[in-house]
Amino acid sequence: MGEPKRIVATHGMRCFSKIKMFLLALLGAYLSKSLSGIYMNSMLTQIERQFNIPTSIVGLINGSFEIGNLLLIIFVSYFGTKLHRPIMIGIGCVVMGLGCFLISLPHFLMGRYEYEKTISPASNLSSNSFLCSGNRTKTLTPTPDPAECAKEIKSSMWIYVMVGNLIRGIGETPIMPLGISYIEDFAKSENSPLYIGILESGKIFGPLIGLFLASFCATIYVDTGSVNTDDLTITPTDTRWVGAWWIGFLICAGVNILTSIPFFFLPKTLSKYELDDNVDVTKSDKEEKHLEKANKKKRGLTKDFLPFMRSLSCNSVYMLFLLVTVIQMNAFVPLLTFLPKYLEQQYGKSTAEIIFLIGMYDTPSICIGYLVSGLIMKKFKITVKKAAYIAFCLSLTEYLLSFFNFMLTCDNFPVAGLTASYQHERIQQPLYVENKVLDDCNTRCNCLTKTWDPVCGDSGLAYMSACHAGCEKSVGTGINMVFQNCTCIRPSGNSSAVLGLCNKGPGCTVKLQYYFIMTMITSFIFSLAAIPGYMVLLRCIKSEEKSLGVGLHAFFMRVFAGIPAPIYFGALIDTTCLYWGTLKCGEQGACRMYDINNFRRVYLGLPAALRGSSYLPAFFIVLLVRKLQFPEEVDSAELKVAEVKLTEKESGCMVVHRSPVVENNRELKTRL
Repeated sequence: MGEPKRIVATHGMRCFSKIKMFLLALLGAYLSKSLSGIYMNSMLTQIERQFNIPTSIVGLINGSFEIGNLLLIIFVSYFGTKLHRPIMIGIGCVVMGLGCFLISLPHFLMGRYEYEKTISPASNLSSNSFLCSGNRTKTLTPTPDPAECAKEIKSSMWIYVMVGNLIRGIGETPIMPLGISYIEDFAKSENSPLYIGILESGKIFGPLIGLFLASFCATIYVDTGSVNTDDLTITPTDTRWVGAWWIGFLICAGVNILTSIPFFFLPKTLSKYELDDNVDVTKSDKEEKHLEKANKKKRGLTKDFLPFMRSLSCNSVYMLFLLVTVIQMNAFVPLLTFLPKYLEQQYGKSTAEIIFLIGMYDTPSICIGYLVSGLIMKKFKITVKKAAYIAFCLSLTEYLLSFFNFMLTCDNFPVAGLTASYQHERIQQPLYVENKVLDDCNTRCNCLTKTWDPVCGDSGLAYMSACHAGCEKSVGTGINMVFQNCTCIRPSGNSSAVLGLCNKGPGCTVKLQYYFIMTMITSFIFSLAAIPGYMVLLRCIKSEEKSLGVGLHAFFMRVFAGIPAPIYFGALIDTTCLYWGTLKCGEQGACRMYDINNFRRVYLGLPAALRGSSYLPAFFIVLLVRKLQFPEEVDSAELKVAEVKLTEKESGCMVVHRSPVVENNRELKTRL
């Protein structure tokens, strides 16, 4: 008996190491896909400015990832389990890398980025055409150059970015459903929450690296190496600044291809020895496995698809979980997509600084929450009923705490003619009207009314350009340029202005710190609720339907939330724009300034309303789960009864073969 035990134990250790190898490889895939995903979200603002497109188009670009994912999710989720799952995941990683490379391609096909400005290059400063002068003819817009107008057609190259993101979505399709189903099939059921927690932590470390990479790239000018940065008149805090977004996508492409390599060396299936604590495999077990394999061959690939779909549609817990997911994702997707844009406009910080702070505060707390949640689920062996209750209470607590963000707000940038009058009075309903951006102090200047090259006066009020400030003289070059004799700042003319909008003040910086402290707390609570909630989804589905169920869950999440939410949310954000940039040929460019009060109502108010409505079906899930009986509870009850009877029968010599699988209890019952 000793030799067979040794053989089985050795075989079990070999399988145990292979599942660990797969977990490590899958962790790398999770890390790489989340790295490129968060980098894409972080660079959306830079892409918007690069191609001069509205936020609704940015939402379409972001949603193209979900469209690509949607094209294959059902096929991969169902038929992927019949194929070689590790190789399918490896191919997906390669495709993601190719998508990232395609996203970066427009930078090499387009000309240099030219931002909206009135200030001429240093060689032409002697003309002072951008200052207040009553000698030139009044012009509403610059005279377009036909050659330059032809170049603006290249702005449609944002389609390359959208297609690349779509391909990236196609590549990511097999990673989650096939990876989760592989672990569920070949790992112990009590280890599954810990393994999923480890994978979720990989989805956090990836974004952490991606955020720091995005923060670094956002500080580098997009055309670095091909332009003289000393001639730039904008800084990273300017809404016209575009960082080197293309560098990060090349890095993401390389990382995705490298993480694909291990999957091509992993087996299609693993033995289930590691699932059993007993070292004997009885004849009946072997016969059952043989019959199971034979039945699978008879069923084929498609025969059980419709019965599985019918079974899932009749699963009330599963259907309610789909409804909750769709509603909540309609809130979460826009919040994550437009978070950098909102914080930039709300608190007046640069993209690089905002992204860095997100990485410092939010991602570590989420990572710790995922790991702690997975460990608690494993340590205390939380049942499905308890998991549903824990997930509901934690999620509701996080939702209520999120309302504090409505109080951590700042006011609009003070810009004369837009958000404030020239007499420093705040405008209650900011609105851009071309004829009202001028005042008596600058009507003689014949300023261009459709231009955005803001300057900050020494009085704390910003102006749309040096001409609008009534400045008649300038000294210095580049970002160090100073404008003097500005009559709109002070009638005496004894005043000056510098390039850029005025800072929002130290009070706004303090509120930003409070905002991140609050989001750190809520992110930790949310991540604690995520693993129990996901385990409810997995445990409410039959084992043979699990892969299809997870795939359908992702399918509905993308169709009804991931794709439409960024688009309609982006269109709503566009309605809060106060001033649109103008291209050389008079076409509308990217938004340069938002009404932050309306922006805040859209960004925080709509997701809050959506999330609030999701807790009604979530409450019904908790009630339904309490009335259901799950396989692990049946196994535990049967095993305890069998142990008691066997103890009475064998008079002091207790021999019990423990197994978490229902089928293996038949051997115990036979011995009784």
